[in-house]
Amino acid sequence: MTEFEKKYYWDRRGSGCAKWDGMERGFGGKDLIAMWVADMDFRGPDTVREAMSKLAEQNTYGYTFPSPAYYQSFVKWEQERHGYTVQPGWIRYTPGVVCGIYRAIGALTQPGDACIILSPCYYPFMSAAEDTGRRLVCSMLKEENGYYTPDYQDFEDAIVRENVKIFILCSPHNPVGRIWKKEELARLLQICEKHGVYVVSDEIHHDLEITGKHVPIFAAYPCDKFAVLLTAASKTFNLAGLSHSMIIIPDETIRKKYDAYCKPFTGINSNMTGYVAVEAAYRGGREWLDGCLEHLRNNARITEEILGAGLPDALVTPLEGTYLQWVDLAPYVGRDKLEDVVLKQCKLAVDWGHQFFPKESRSSGDIRAVEAGKKDCHIRLNLATSEAYVRLAAERLVEALKR
Repeated sequence: MTEFEKKYYWDRRGSGCAKWDGMERGFGGKDLIAMWVADMDFRGPDTVREAMSKLAEQNTYGYTFPSPAYYQSFVKWEQERHGYTVQPGWIRYTPGVVCGIYRAIGALTQPGDACIILSPCYYPFMSAAEDTGRRLVCSMLKEENGYYTPDYQDFEDAIVRENVKIFILCSPHNPVGRIWKKEELARLLQICEKHGVYVVSDEIHHDLEITGKHVPIFAAYPCDKFAVLLTAASKTFNLAGLSHSMIIIPDETIRKKYDAYCKPFTGINSNMTGYVAVEAAYRGGREWLDGCLEHLRNNARITEEILGAGLPDALVTPLEGTYLQWVDLAPYVGRDKLEDVVLKQCKLAVDWGHQFFPKESRSSGDIRAVEAGKKDCHIRLNLATSEAYVRLAAERLVEALKR
């Protein structure tokens, strides 16, 4: 057990949390290990607790706006941790990154326009395209021994063939755990610039660097004129319940489009708890995050060692970023038996691989993605929990699949 776990682990059962208390509704049982939805079983940084306690002692909750310290803490964090400069005037509040993606799609494209993603991909990206009346286009990632890379030719061919208007990028990539290299990002961005495609980059996991070094899109290629970046403190510091994210829009023309689109149906500001917690986390959470990353790396190592020894033919994708481990169990179990083994025998609540592929073809190039989803035997394991749960989950998988 790491020192971080000793200090910050928290049994969240009975707290009303979706991850643990929502399992009966989502998975049909209470006696499961929750390794699905992407949040942590850790209390946040001490500076957040102190700031929130001070707010509660003040006990006034009227209309508020972000303080200069809020912007300063975020700008300093991004500059020191990720090497790029954000101007406060570029930042817009959004309740969540997914909400921001919906808004960006609405602001920058028209119904019927094509939206491209790299598949497999975080499933709300697919919903965002379809729910807004856009055409979903998938470009399949290339996979070799569990390691994923973009297929640039397929990506560009799909953009041209489908007249794509917007690219939703996941960086680091969920679910395959890649931290894209600078040259990979630059090539994707060059293709988008060449064909007049807007880029919306979801970088919510950008601080969760397990073995790689995250590169923001604005540090990878001069894309200010056609790209926006979404991020938040929520994954980094386990603050998702406060509904506070940011969309960074360097270009004035794009900002005006975004503001005009949002004006009829949304307020400008977050609630004050989000501002207070986010400022405190970025100001004083560095030591907490360093300890958390050490713990996550330890859990990733344990997962790889146990599955590697017990299920040597399973493909455990190298975890570069996020705390979400992508594991292919196809050598041991078929799609028809996967949920029975993992859910009923191993008692694990996980995200299923097929969720990250489209269910039906929406464009001429999506057949491969649909067919891959039908056969997929991946599971996505959330490692942001105790070492004991991670070890037990891996051991249960080995025992059940060896049987």
